[in-house]
Amino acid sequence: MSAKALLMLISAEAAITAFTVYFFWKVVTTPPKPAPDSFPDSGNI
Repeated sequence: MSAKALLMLISAEAAITAFTVYFFWKVVTTPPKPAPDSFPDSGNI
């Protein structure tokens, strides 16, 4: 395998791994949204 091919392989794998880790961490650390209330005036009773 040539040096250019090895460099391309390592850089592609590093980029894919970086994107995967970034978005996985973003999903894990994002707090869940509260569920929408189906009745807007249900708290006024």
